[in-house]
Amino acid sequence: MLLNPDDFEQARQARDPHFDGRFFIGVLTTGIYCRPVCPVRLPKKENIRLYSTAAAAAEAGFRPCLRCRPESSPGTPAWMGSSHTVSRALQLIARGGLNEGSVETLAQQLGIGARQLTRLFDQHLGVSPAAVANTQRLHFAKKLIDETTLPMAEICFAAGFSSVRRFNAVFQQVYGRAPLSLRRHKSSAGAENTTLNAASGQGIQIRLTYRPPFDWRAMLAYLAMRAIPGVEHVTSATYSRTIVLNGEVGELLVRFSEDSHSLLLMIHCAQTRSLYQIVERVRVMFDLKAVSTDIETFLSEDTHLRPIVSANPGIRVPVAWDGFEVAVRAIVGQQVSVKGATTLVSRFAKACGAVYASPANPALSLIFPTPQAVLEASLSGLGLTTRRIEAIQHLAAAVCAGELRFDGSMATEEFVERITRIPGIGPWTAQYIALRALNDPDAFPHSDLILLRAAAGDGETLTPKQLLAKSERWRPWRAYVVMLLWRHYANQTNPVGAGPARE
Repeated sequence: MLLNPDDFEQARQARDPHFDGRFFIGVLTTGIYCRPVCPVRLPKKENIRLYSTAAAAAEAGFRPCLRCRPESSPGTPAWMGSSHTVSRALQLIARGGLNEGSVETLAQQLGIGARQLTRLFDQHLGVSPAAVANTQRLHFAKKLIDETTLPMAEICFAAGFSSVRRFNAVFQQVYGRAPLSLRRHKSSAGAENTTLNAASGQGIQIRLTYRPPFDWRAMLAYLAMRAIPGVEHVTSATYSRTIVLNGEVGELLVRFSEDSHSLLLMIHCAQTRSLYQIVERVRVMFDLKAVSTDIETFLSEDTHLRPIVSANPGIRVPVAWDGFEVAVRAIVGQQVSVKGATTLVSRFAKACGAVYASPANPALSLIFPTPQAVLEASLSGLGLTTRRIEAIQHLAAAVCAGELRFDGSMATEEFVERITRIPGIGPWTAQYIALRALNDPDAFPHSDLILLRAAAGDGETLTPKQLLAKSERWRPWRAYVVMLLWRHYANQTNPVGAGPARE
């Protein structure tokens, strides 16, 4: 999608990091497209074209800049315009939905036709789903070339290319050189800090950027209160956990760096073919693609929220690595404190999960149970009520049967309708799961007691109906309001707290 240069000229001139990844600059005189933060001499305004996505710039015939590396931008904001369908489609593409499947299959997963999906992508992104997938594959491969010492064949398949021949052909077409020569160019130019390269036995390190502001300390504090011992480990600056993806187990660690507006991701896994999916899920987990300035400007129009937004800049929505995991926790945490829920879910993980031997972090020792493992295990003697045990078992059965999916293919309305069919799962639990698992920026557990109090102010309490009506003005960013009000309430009632007293 071609943008009006006048709308972004000030941000381009200032090389404003708040706009990194929100538009890309195609330079007519060089045939290159850059990030707004590119350090090279600014081209004249008459010699540029602005595009909303890197894929759109690539489709227009521009090639990526080797200096600012468009592949290292925070990426296209997950919420494009008013289409949550596009956001869900982007999640599926990031999970490899077009590596082997077709646009028709992708559209079917979303419950729409292929032509409608293509029209939505053209409207909101300016390119087709296939073009987005192609650009993402290319960018991720280039990132691995620059930041790791992985062999080219591993990079090829990790990025989702079907063959080394195709991989080489794409790089030759886009960059005018073979992939290996780009790594040699990087080494000779000293473009990257070689400390980012790691031997496979030490893990793979990748740097992911975000747009400021980002209150990652608040996010880590929220996650720390809910960390499952053995499965997760949180410090003042890091988050680590065990993971399972495509049948392979491993672990990841993220370390934040405020000065560079980035986090350093360390991945330990036996197979590299899932690297792209892991990286994209981490981006979602920490809400790295959010445009905080736009969200906060919008929410500040509400007089009640304005001082809360001002006091808590950079709030993001923490999305769970695994949807089933957070759904189990939500069921266990009904009507109990966060601490109590953590104790119960820890027992659950130990009883049903698999033992894990970490190569890097002794605090990681468990793999959270899969739905199939839960169906085969006994949940008695864990301190769970019969009703909650039955709810967890029904949840596991629904996930195994494909009736519930956490991959973005189900709209929130459909997901909530299906999961509330399970006895013991009500609207609050369903909306909380949607907020933490579906990456829906508008998920809103409107019956939450703390929200009912925090949204009223002055010691009063709203009814769920009143809060739901009031929340209409906050659409489509109600999930961020949830995090803001929870944070605000915790600060008011317990200055050292990091979230609501219960799940």
